[in-house]
Amino acid sequence: MIKLGDNMKKKKLKRKFKIIFTLIIMLIVLLLIIVPKQTEEHKGKENTKVEEKNKYEKISYYRKENLDRYKEYEKENKNLSLEEIITNVNIGLDNPYYTNTLPSTNLNTNLILVNKYNYLTEDYVPENLENIQTTYARSGMQLVKEAKEAFEELSESAKKDGMNVIAMSSYRSYDYQVNLYNNYVAEDGKEAADKYSARPGYSEHQTGLAVDVYNLDLPYTSFEETEEFNWMQENAYKYGFILRFPEDKVDITGYQYESWHYRYVGKEVAKEIKDKNLTLEEYLAKKVEN
Repeated sequence: MIKLGDNMKKKKLKRKFKIIFTLIIMLIVLLLIIVPKQTEEHKGKENTKVEEKNKYEKISYYRKENLDRYKEYEKENKNLSLEEIITNVNIGLDNPYYTNTLPSTNLNTNLILVNKYNYLTEDYVPENLENIQTTYARSGMQLVKEAKEAFEELSESAKKDGMNVIAMSSYRSYDYQVNLYNNYVAEDGKEAADKYSARPGYSEHQTGLAVDVYNLDLPYTSFEETEEFNWMQENAYKYGFILRFPEDKVDITGYQYESWHYRYVGKEVAKEIKDKNLTLEEYLAKKVEN
């Protein structure tokens, strides 16, 4: 005969089994709910990262090494387009002027970049410097041979149209820039001087490709008021020259507007820069350096 105590034990075992079985089922159900959800969330985060990365890669001049800088710059400049963010970071505009500077590359070429982020050493002297004929310049003015010949052609064409486009400042040595810049600082203070004058080593004039012009009648700072300025706006690119510091690009170049300062880059590049309303910085950030 089965004792009463044995029946009680069996009932208790059955009850425990039911409880354990129920708990196992509940655990399985929870796992079926939670694990896929976590997996989806993980996938979502991964997809977000990929999408965030890919949105920069869609721009042809994206640079992998600048990815973190793009992200930081975008946080601080939500009003800018993706193209502007990548262009500005590639130029270096996510850092203050004269910080994170690099030695200039493309030395002794038409596309050497010298600005507030790219510098020349004090011993750099461009190759093939030649004197500009005094018919087209003040005495002692020099440019690199190709730029010199192009400027003389430009100035001669202007003369045929009844204009005077004369070089009044061209190649400057590092030492010359030291004295010039220090004089400006003594006169106006460093902050003001930095807006219109380059620090030694950061002057484009040291490349032998930059020229300041005037029309013989007015000071060079009044060049915008002349017919010669209008002529240059229409014709300078045909000879390989660009207006280096445009009025609407101060935030890009870091310099105040200079209607008299032109830079030789070659005819093909000058035309593209003019057609697309670019600065040299933007052109290089978007195309050449890529």
